[in-house]
Amino acid sequence: MDLYRDEILDHYKNPHNFGELPDPKVSYEEYNPLCGDRVVLQLKIENGKLKEVKFTGEGCAISIASASMLTDYLVGKDIAELKSLPGKKVLEVLGLSNIAAGRLKCALLPFEALKKSLAKLS
Repeated sequence: MDLYRDEILDHYKNPHNFGELPDPKVSYEEYNPLCGDRVVLQLKIENGKLKEVKFTGEGCAISIASASMLTDYLVGKDIAELKSLPGKKVLEVLGLSNIAAGRLKCALLPFEALKKSLAKLS
């Protein structure tokens, strides 16, 4: 497994959906004190679907690439579907099913922000 394959490096250097939404329905910041990674996820929801998502933050290549790739995947999905989305799906989206335990928290940081954002909707 090549942890820093070209796709991950590209998402790190040129992250998709990076920035802020003007009027998000919900926003959540997740922080990993062990490595200093931080991500703020903002969601815009219409008719029970995720219409738009943006993120800001800083961190390692894995956490930023994860946020970029995850936000690409999320747009247009039903909120009920997203609430039951398993963490292993994020690893599939990243192509990192065999990630080392030390990097797992980095890869799942945006997913944790998503789960906590969606919990605020309830």
